[in-house]
Amino acid sequence: MRPFTKKVVEIIVDIPEGKVMTYGQIAAIAGSPRGARQVVRILHTLSEKYQLPWQRVLNSKGCIGLPGEHGQLQRRMLEKEGIIFAENGFVNLIEYGYEPLHLLDEENR
Repeated sequence: MRPFTKKVVEIIVDIPEGKVMTYGQIAAIAGSPRGARQVVRILHTLSEKYQLPWQRVLNSKGCIGLPGEHGQLQRRMLEKEGIIFAENGFVNLIEYGYEPLHLLDEENR
């Protein structure tokens, strides 16, 4: 597994129940600030194998990026964790966002 992929998996596994992170936030902490799409691919390919809490990862606006049934499932899973969605479908990233400060390397502090 490549170092970036390994770091992304570690970050996602660490997101606690009832909290969310964005693809871009994860990419930046993992060392690739422009790697949000890579995070999407990692989630798509490794979620089942590593039991990743994929539902806790949202787009930069705090919205679910998955269409249709997958997006509805993600919303239900997050609501079961206590996350409340605004009428417009957004999650308040200030209230529910997770900042894993212990995972930031010296360069990002």
